[in-house]
Formats: sequence, C-alpha cells, structure tokens
Amino acid sequence: MFSIIQAAGWPIWPLLLCSVVALALIIERFASLRGAKIAPPTLLDEVISVSNQQLPSAEVVNKLAESSLLGQVLASGLRAVIAEPRLPDARLRQTFELAGRAAIHKLERYLNTLGTIATAAPLLGLLGTVVGMIEIFGSQSPTGGNPTQLAHGISIALYNTAFGLIVAIPSLMSYRYFRGRVEGYVLEMEQASERFMAHLSRFTQQATAQAQMQAQAQASRTGLR
Repeated sequence: MFSIIQAAGWPIWPLLLCSVVALALIIERFASLRGAKIAPPTLLDEVISVSNQQLPSAEVVNKLAESSLLGQVLASGLRAVIAEPRLPDARLRQTFELAGRAAIHKLERYLNTLGTIATAAPLLGLLGTVVGMIEIFGSQSPTGGNPTQLAHGISIALYNTAFGLIVAIPSLMSYRYFRGRVEGYVLEMEQASERFMAHLSRFTQQATAQAQMQAQAQASRTGLR
C-alpha cells in the first residue's frame, strides 16, 4: 500500500484524507440513524396511552424527550400544552413544526459533508490525472524521453483516477441511502405529530370549555348581585 501511495504522488494525500473522513461519517450515520434512536415503532401509541386520561408529569416528559428524536418532538407538544392548557391549535402546530425542523437538522447532520466528498473525490482524481499528464509531457525532450519519469507520470495519472472513483462511489451510494432514510423518518415524524396533535387538542379544548363555563358562571353571579 505504501508503495502505491508513493507511486501515486502527492495528489493522493487529499484523497486519502477524504476516504478517512467519508468512512468515519458513514459509520457514524449508520450508528445514529437507527430506528430505535430516531422513531421507535410503538412510541406514539405508548405516549397516547399514558396521556389518555391526563397529561403526564414533567419527569415523564423529560424521559420521553431523552428516549429518541421522535420523543423530543412529542415532548415539545406536551410541554407546550402543560405550560398553556388553552393553547390554540395554530400555536400547537407551530410548536410541532419548530421541533420538527430541529429534528430534521439533526437527521441531516454530516450528510452535506458526505455528499461533498462524493462530488469532490472524482475531481481530485482528475487533478491527479492532470498532474500525471504534466509529468508525462515533462519526460519528453528533443534528445529523447526519460523512461523513469514517463512511468512515474503514468502511475500518478492512473492511481489517482482509480482512487478518486474508489472514494466517490461508496460515498455517493451511502449519501443516497442515508438521504432516503432521513426522508422516511421525516414522513414518519410528520404523521406521528399530526396524530398526536389531534390527541392533545382534546385537552386544550376541554381547558377552553372549562374556562368559558367558569367565565359564564362568574358573569351570572355578578348579574345576580
């Protein structure tokens, strides 16, 4: 391997750096984009079951937020309703939207870097090819060619072209794969948020109705006086 790196010349070093970074990002994304950490399949049903009769305590909400990324989105809606029982539906929806944007930002972390590596690696390989061609033309002289320099230029061109593709192809495939998983998680969280918002609306409507009844009762007592 070291002999190949020596034969490829200095243009191979940026590609080696890209390969190390891409491998680290792929491993990190595989570990982070697991369903158990993003959106457990039974989480929404469990939260609805726990909060069916009354809103859970702050400790339960905090544990929900720590469980997964979907848990953070659901916990944001619970905290908003607990803090303001008569929260309008428009503001509740806005709360879920803001939490969803933050969740999407976490899901897409490092994907731009991986996509950039997938795009830049072939260009770096092309740069190595150009450098190799320069070496080849530099080996030619009116008195004859330098075989050693000619062979070195060819090795630079071929090794860098091949290594650029070796780095770019897995990076691009991984980027597309992770992008698809992120889009699937986003759709799943949107559907869960819509369903949970309808569930929380019962509490806000009940609180609003109770407040109106109390206001009417207060007005009646004031009129009797």
